[in-house]
Amino acid sequence: MYALGIDLGTTYTAAAVWRSGHAEIVSLGSRSAAVPSVVLLRADETILTGEIASRRGLTEPHRVAREFKRRLGDPTPILLGGAPYSAESLMARMLRAVIDEVSSREGGEPNAICVSHPANWGPYKIDLLYQVLRLAGIERPVQLITEPHAAAVFYARQQRLEPDATVAVYDLGGGTFDAAVLRKTPDGFDLIGKPEGIERLGGIDFDAAIFAHVAGSLDGALDDLDGEDPAVTAAVARLREECVQAKEALSVDTDVTIPVLLPALTTEVRLTRAELEAMVRPVLSGPTEALRRAVRSAGIEPADLHSVLLVGGSSRIPLVAQMVGAEFGRPVAVDAHPKHAVALGAAWHAGASIAEAQTALVLPEAVDPWATGAAEAVAPAWPGDAWTATAEPAPESSRPPATSGAPVPEPAGPTAAVASPAGRPKLSRPVGAVLAAAVVALLAGVAGTVWAVDRFGGDDRTKAPATEAGMHSPQHTPAAGATASPSASVPASAAAAPVPADEACTDQMRQSPRWVCLSRATIRDGKFVIWYEADWNGETPDTVKGFHLHVYGGDGQNPDETTMGSQVTAHGEYYFEDQQPSVRRTSDADFEAVGDAPKVCARIAKSGHGLARAADGSYHTGNCIPIQRD
Repeated sequence: MYALGIDLGTTYTAAAVWRSGHAEIVSLGSRSAAVPSVVLLRADETILTGEIASRRGLTEPHRVAREFKRRLGDPTPILLGGAPYSAESLMARMLRAVIDEVSSREGGEPNAICVSHPANWGPYKIDLLYQVLRLAGIERPVQLITEPHAAAVFYARQQRLEPDATVAVYDLGGGTFDAAVLRKTPDGFDLIGKPEGIERLGGIDFDAAIFAHVAGSLDGALDDLDGEDPAVTAAVARLREECVQAKEALSVDTDVTIPVLLPALTTEVRLTRAELEAMVRPVLSGPTEALRRAVRSAGIEPADLHSVLLVGGSSRIPLVAQMVGAEFGRPVAVDAHPKHAVALGAAWHAGASIAEAQTALVLPEAVDPWATGAAEAVAPAWPGDAWTATAEPAPESSRPPATSGAPVPEPAGPTAAVASPAGRPKLSRPVGAVLAAAVVALLAGVAGTVWAVDRFGGDDRTKAPATEAGMHSPQHTPAAGATASPSASVPASAAAAPVPADEACTDQMRQSPRWVCLSRATIRDGKFVIWYEADWNGETPDTVKGFHLHVYGGDGQNPDETTMGSQVTAHGEYYFEDQQPSVRRTSDADFEAVGDAPKVCARIAKSGHGLARAADGSYHTGNCIPIQRD
């Protein structure tokens, strides 16, 4: 059982594997762990990626695509050998190649996957990233994490950070720049303030500056070359590669020599670190200012930072650390392998869901899992599955046969029994390990279904006191006899009947900073509407960068992995529809994603789409209610 973290970068792609509490980088190439983010279409219409695609691209430049991550969302196709490809499809090819390579080495596909993305990507590009995941044919739910967040997770594993310590992340990669401030929490990091970024600034821009410097040193010799000559094209491509290597060498050396091997010219150009710094210094003021804005938006001063973490290959340029250190006056941490930090952090993030399942409370083999007071056992089919037992035993006739052969893991510790109206264990999958609008929509029974949310007008709202509430894990439902909230959806005729544990909005829930309480859900005339109340602790919900709702469906016994992010901000009524996973204000599309699910559930999610935790470490920030259908 292992987890996979992937950093699909503009110029390089890296991957890391988490297993048994340890994460390590995966060597994707023959020369280095990270491989070029390059896709090539051969004449026989087969696709190559990574190092081999980069090498062949030197002699077949019309068949190769580089830096396509920068083109995400661009409607203009990328031509490979005359065939049009979208940036999304090329990213999917690269992603699929990484998963296949790791799976072949590990002997099977990963149990959890986390993919990183720039922090400044908005809902539109996040939607496109979901499309990339679907095009890559990934069948398991995938977590998303911002690149600065992933880097901070990895940094915390290398350096001891106390809770409430704040870290600023300066992420200068091959094609984009991100800046973010994160605060350490007992179980991870919370994004504070607003991330900043520069969409088109990175190492490839510095490479272009070096190439221009070399061209200028050749007195126009490059301008006289025949661009249609394959030999010339290949020679110029090699020269560009030499410029890249020169930039990387100047991170540790003070001067380099760039060989120029053209059909009609053989020479070399000397480049010093001082010359490179003179080229890039003007543009590096932009990232420094962006990081300053991110710190300011977090409501803190530079002196409050524990450190500034430099991530991304271009952050190894010595001038970067000098400028950041001088500007903020805080310790600057530069990882020895900045290209690996994000992938390793993503692997740790993905591994958390497996670790949580592995440390879930389980039963000894000698204990009858249907007996009174039974605890949780981890089901081997999925890292997030867990059996939650009941407070009272089921009838003898309802128990599974003794010869079922289902493995029962060893106990991990004691737990209190929880109630179930039917007296049967509940099979639940914690959705904290699942991203909003996941690839597999089990709720609808159709792979690839994703949801969107839009405000739906109406005055039929159920209100309740706007107090704060807490949460329990989806695997730990409230104890029997828990008090339901005033807005719980219970018919008047059944007021005396106990509220099912998963439906209750308890007083304990309302003692936590953020919570949501569903009170009514209907499907009428092809529209799915929920009524709810919520408290956000004075914050503004944000699907990509902050706390927000996750809504999913099921039977109350087996919550679905498919979740949906939304930016609802107050109590009221919302209409959900089966569209692309972005906030849309359309109301004319039929809602089909709920299928036959008898209940709808809600939880509070945080930045990166993992579930928010309560003070007790559980995830129960919401409830489940029956869906009323015409």
